[in-house]
Amino acid sequence: MKRLVAAWAATAVAATGAAVAVLGLLGNGLTGTDRHVLAPEEVRAELATATSRATAAPVPAASPTGQSRLIRSAGGTVIASCEGGRVTLRSWSPAQGYKVDSVDPGPDHEAKVEFEPDEGEEVELKIVCSDGEPVVRES
Repeated sequence: MKRLVAAWAATAVAATGAAVAVLGLLGNGLTGTDRHVLAPEEVRAELATATSRATAAPVPAASPTGQSRLIRSAGGTVIASCEGGRVTLRSWSPAQGYKVDSVDPGPDHEAKVEFEPDEGEEVELKIVCSDGEPVVRES
């Protein structure tokens, strides 16, 4: 009986040692990833330096009827198009940590989407047509 317990203990020790060695070779170690995890203060500092201004870029073939643009902001992204001087929001997607608070997708002379963060100030995008292209109206 003593031999059986000793054999079991030796096997358990060998298996544990092998598992620790394999985890070390995989680069994750025994307690998880070796990457640097940001502290909450570091996350807030990074977010504070991120631009809150919206930027726009063309979106090829997103709308068959008018010029579409991808509009990016700290709160999320919007695809908008213009036709006949009226803007329409084709899609909108909140950034991580945000949710959509309200949307007025148009078509109208102005369309609007509000992205609400878990913490902090909401991001409101008012989009209009200028020279046939969707642009963010500065408030």
